[in-house]
Amino acid sequence: MKRQAALVTGSSRGIGLAAAIALAREGFSIAVNGPFDDEELHRAVETIRNEGVNAIAVAFDVSDISCHSAQLDAIETAIGPLTTLVNNAGVGVLQRGDLLEVSEESYDRCMSVNSKAMFFLSQAFAKRLLARDRDALAFYSIVNVTSSNAVAVAVPRAEYCVSKSAAAMVSKAFAVRLGEENISVYDVQPGLIATDMTEPVIEMYKQRAKEGLTLLPRVGQPEDMGAIIASLASGKLPYTTGQAISADAGMLVPRF
Repeated sequence: MKRQAALVTGSSRGIGLAAAIALAREGFSIAVNGPFDDEELHRAVETIRNEGVNAIAVAFDVSDISCHSAQLDAIETAIGPLTTLVNNAGVGVLQRGDLLEVSEESYDRCMSVNSKAMFFLSQAFAKRLLARDRDALAFYSIVNVTSSNAVAVAVPRAEYCVSKSAAAMVSKAFAVRLGEENISVYDVQPGLIATDMTEPVIEMYKQRAKEGLTLLPRVGQPEDMGAIIASLASGKLPYTTGQAISADAGMLVPRF
């Protein structure tokens, strides 16, 4: 396979960083993204470079749609033509609570980052691929990271659930549009993963996982998600597109 190049949004920490590391181990050059040009972002870049691949820092807010094209230009100048987009950047709710008390600010923030940004960055990336000749030996893909809450309701985070459900439909829509172009699109739906976002509640979920909330009795780690994302982006599930990967240890399997 030709050397691949990926932009991984929200990759200065958590699932995004784990995905970037896993992709680097597959030989991908990586554009590491975070909202700020800070020490955390540059530490992530150094971590990726230690895997022996080219890596650059690209600090931008994915919800700023106007900057997408220029950022993609800069990335490709630095690491070559992109083959892969991993839409991982996301935000949680401003405050957990009754959905009857959800603020417009929190709703709009979730929708802007978790679904609108994903749609338009995918659009800009896809247009770029379709406008040029592509290497027949490369595997081209978009891997979106949504959530089990694209399917399962969590009332204290209702606006987050709505945004992730919309993001799941973004994945399906782009899979349908880009299939004829041999560009695969996937939706990875993490369940209970130990990240900064889940830190306030993860101990409770660890106990619930042991008690049977998940079929595999543990919470997931970012590295679990990274391995899944890298497998998809490397074409290790050939002849597939449009799939939603329930990376939730069987949590949402219907049971009696």
